[in-house]
Amino acid sequence: MTATAPPAPAHGAPSRGRVLPPPVTGQEVVLVALIAVLWLVLGLATPAFLSAGSIVPLLVATAPVALIGIGMTVVIVTGGIDVSVGSTVMVSAVVVATTMVATGVPLPAAVALSVAVGGLLGLVNGVLIAYGRVHAIIITFGTLNLFRFIGLRVFDSSTVEGIPATLAVFGRGEAGRTLGVPHSFAITLVLAAAAWWYLRHTAGGRHFYAVGGDAHAARLAGVAVRRRVLSAYVLTGVLAGLAACFVLAQGTSSLAANVGSGTELAVIAAVVIGGTSITGGRGSVLGTVLGALLVQTVATGVTQLGWPSQLSALFVGVSIVVAVGTDLIRQRTRRSS
Repeated sequence: MTATAPPAPAHGAPSRGRVLPPPVTGQEVVLVALIAVLWLVLGLATPAFLSAGSIVPLLVATAPVALIGIGMTVVIVTGGIDVSVGSTVMVSAVVVATTMVATGVPLPAAVALSVAVGGLLGLVNGVLIAYGRVHAIIITFGTLNLFRFIGLRVFDSSTVEGIPATLAVFGRGEAGRTLGVPHSFAITLVLAAAAWWYLRHTAGGRHFYAVGGDAHAARLAGVAVRRRVLSAYVLTGVLAGLAACFVLAQGTSSLAANVGSGTELAVIAAVVIGGTSITGGRGSVLGTVLGALLVQTVATGVTQLGWPSQLSALFVGVSIVVAVGTDLIRQRTRRSS
């Protein structure tokens, strides 16, 4: 009796393949290699770079940018953007600082207050964008100035002095690290890992990509587009509020009115350098964390080498232009193929 072989698949029939993108993209591998090379070069040029006295401040400075970048990644994946995050950090920081000076609130209450303020400001952005049908860049540019005005009113044209060390657990000192790892950076990594898993392995996470890919098609497929867009901006506001605690912990007992200035550029640079498409539909939280680490490594290296600080800003600007240009070329290639 002759065994019957199973029927061969028809010519051209799709084979079972990968449903999800690879866990680590090629761009993320390149970023890891680039960061490793930079650390090696800077370590040879300035041996102090690889010391704990240099690495710990670098990771502490990276934490707030990478943390906000988690939310910004989700926002940009949906096809939006939030240029008001710097002002959100400012308002959250000054509200918490003045509250700690006036009442001496404990650590949990200070963090909860900062997160609540950031979440409220993110909710304002989300409602206006999701239900106002106005492009995100216009709304968030307006709220950038609105939130900054509110922050300056709280500052009352003066520096906040006498801030207690309530948030030292997020700082650079011994109280701010365990086994040499800064708590702020460790928290950022944990939240980034959670966001990576959610975006990759849950239906809700994949909905954000669907919204950025084609919002109309996503709506027809049953995705609650407005709710997803709203939640993306609330998430970014919440993370900006927590990042404000990290920023407060980095400073001294005083807080100047320029806190948060330029944060939005650093965050967007980290997200774009990390491989998130500025047009939406594609992005990675892991890439964003690596992008933030790369940007801060360059800033630290420029400082330690004694070069003009403008070179760091130049690197950020050039990197954004190159990353966006590469992404647009990649998209055109895919469409033409």
